[in-house]
Amino acid sequence: MINENAEKVLIFDTTLRDGEQSPGAALAINEKLEIAHQLAKLGVDIIEAGFPISSAAQYEATRLCAEQVIGPVICGLARANEKDIATAGKALEAAQKRRIHTFIATSPIHMEHKLRKKPDQVLKMAVEAVKMARQFTEDVEFSPEDACRSELSFLYEILAAVIEAGATTLNIPDTVGYVLPYEYGQIIAKLKENVKGIEKAVISTHCHNDLGMASANSLDGVRNGARQVECTINGLGERAGNAAMEEIVMALHTRPDFFGKIGTNINTREIYRTSQLVSQLTGFVIQPNKAIVGKNAFAHESGIHVDGILKKRETYEIMTPEVIGLEGSRMVLGRHSGRHGFLDRCRQLGFNLSEEETEAAYQKFMELADKKKEIFDEDIAALISDEVRTVDQHYRLDYLHVASGTGTLPTASVRMKIGDELRQAAAFGDGPVDAAYEAIRQAIGLAPKLDSYSIRAITEGTKALGETTVRIQNSQGARFIGRGVSTDIIESSAKAYVDAINRMVAAKSGSRAEKIKNHI
Repeated sequence: MINENAEKVLIFDTTLRDGEQSPGAALAINEKLEIAHQLAKLGVDIIEAGFPISSAAQYEATRLCAEQVIGPVICGLARANEKDIATAGKALEAAQKRRIHTFIATSPIHMEHKLRKKPDQVLKMAVEAVKMARQFTEDVEFSPEDACRSELSFLYEILAAVIEAGATTLNIPDTVGYVLPYEYGQIIAKLKENVKGIEKAVISTHCHNDLGMASANSLDGVRNGARQVECTINGLGERAGNAAMEEIVMALHTRPDFFGKIGTNINTREIYRTSQLVSQLTGFVIQPNKAIVGKNAFAHESGIHVDGILKKRETYEIMTPEVIGLEGSRMVLGRHSGRHGFLDRCRQLGFNLSEEETEAAYQKFMELADKKKEIFDEDIAALISDEVRTVDQHYRLDYLHVASGTGTLPTASVRMKIGDELRQAAAFGDGPVDAAYEAIRQAIGLAPKLDSYSIRAITEGTKALGETTVRIQNSQGARFIGRGVSTDIIESSAKAYVDAINRMVAAKSGSRAEKIKNHI
């Protein structure tokens, strides 16, 4: 964070909207809400909670964020038409601070081939959309989609028109990640010089990472006058992703000599916790060499580097791990820590659990404490992810036995609980996990395609918890993420597969509900 006299760049977090559009990153409503509460704790200025018109789930997630998340402005996305805008306005009714973000494409290729409209038609639609949005809130953001491939003269014209209509934020998206930092900075500079009334609005950046330039482009935008940055946690987003929030914030934090007195309202000590939460809930593992939040971001192996760090930390570290919330020492719990110690640590880690959730998590904590001597923060977070953040358990893994070894055909036996019914099945496979998955499929009579599978150790050591993340695909091509945690990686793999199937079944029920629900 910076001092109160510094000039602020607003952080507009679109993890829940643009970030969720990463293939396979679909979040349940309760998961979106949990991330939104953490974003508020992180100190983001605006949360783009969703695209309300797109589905009943998007509408409900936006509505609940507006109703329950205090602090940030809650924003809903809307195309430049009356139905989209009215739906966003209704979803945001309960928000203490609300914003409608409306957009329409302005590049020649988009106007001709996607919209099939002339520039004067697009300009008229943009103005009408902003005026409609002003009926629901005074805080209206307008985005000319594909701005960086638009003709500058048309951008000047349409932006001046929407300012006059009441837009308070002008977002300049590099929708396809096409431009380079100098080019993007020059676009922002020219808009400041040539758009009539620009001083009445905040200029915002929204950069995609197709050429690996999203963060650099955003920062060059700031250098040239942008005072809002649209970004996501861990750089999630369509295709190669969006500008990474942690990179933007820490660049401004670390280089005041370059950016001057420009900073953010972000509580940097919440960055790592937020990064881990988003990774756990989306199933997107953070690459080890990811800037700021990757496992190796503060790791040193070279003898020369280690020697330098020991003599003076700043020789090879431009920031300290503590700044982003990585503490030098971690709290360790065990079976004698007791319920009070466990609950206190959960609160310190940012988990607000109901009585029922607390009991489930504590019982799993005690089971784990019987298996391993020391339980770390990461173990607790994984347990809560496994036991609390779940959908309705239509299918439950009641029993699992696997036989595998050198020269032995891997086989698995499972007993699945489906309501009050128990079903058993046995199968073989290419390995113990494959055998377990085939047995589960036979027992429940469903055979979703396994799209991806990954496993990681939560902490170090032979008794570490293993967290498995799987992504499955149904017959319509929709993808669902499942997670499982256990000290036995075969068990965690089976639990993850069953969790994904439960999410698939829950989504199918939800799609029927969407057809019935007529409030959007």
